[in-house]
Amino acid sequence: MTTTPSADPSPAAGPVTAPNARPGAADGVSAHRGAAHPGAAGPGVAHPGVARSKAKLPTGVKLAIDFGPLLVFFLAYRFSDIFVATTACMIATAVALAVAYALTRHLPVMLLVTGAVVMIFGGLTIYLHDDTFFKMKPTIIYGLFGIALAVGLLFGKYLLSHVFEFAIRLDAEGWRKLTVRWCLFFFAMAILNELVWRNVPQARWVDFKFFGLPTLTFLFAMAQMPLMQRHTVEDEGDTPA
Repeated sequence: MTTTPSADPSPAAGPVTAPNARPGAADGVSAHRGAAHPGAAGPGVAHPGVARSKAKLPTGVKLAIDFGPLLVFFLAYRFSDIFVATTACMIATAVALAVAYALTRHLPVMLLVTGAVVMIFGGLTIYLHDDTFFKMKPTIIYGLFGIALAVGLLFGKYLLSHVFEFAIRLDAEGWRKLTVRWCLFFFAMAILNELVWRNVPQARWVDFKFFGLPTLTFLFAMAQMPLMQRHTVEDEGDTPA
């Protein structure tokens, strides 16, 4: 299973919008907690995730869902071969999807896309007895995510605002810059995976998939912290009157 940003990247249709804030009857507090904060890019831009009703996964459970199938694949490969490991990864992915749905009654788009690619390319790997398909899986997943973010940008949609909906609130310029960076990162990772699996032995690619891809993703995510701090906006409804 390909690692993805740990804040549950699940791009939806586009950024959340809300009517302009209206002063309250007595204290002037915004009647809509999702309304635009002064200093944001423009009026009516909601802070993503403010009025969401979707349940959040506990951190430990989320980590198990995100990294469990990858760990299962790595361990199965160490004790068997790529085909057994692929089968184990597919089973673990199905379990992860079932657990995520049972706990939240919805499936994040990125988790759903990743699961679908695992099942399709894992199935082809086993059916055709050709590990090329499973090696290409990270390329396809990263490529799809990069394309989705790029298309969103073309239409003025910052899909990452839904990926990090419970974690951070940024102004519009912050979401735009962060989306551009993650878009380029996903395309770079797709190219990198192609270069690695085509030029190194199978065992080295498995090590790269288990250690290299998550490490690079984590380091890139950490490198975005200064950008996010510069563009963070606070929810007006959470500040004292």
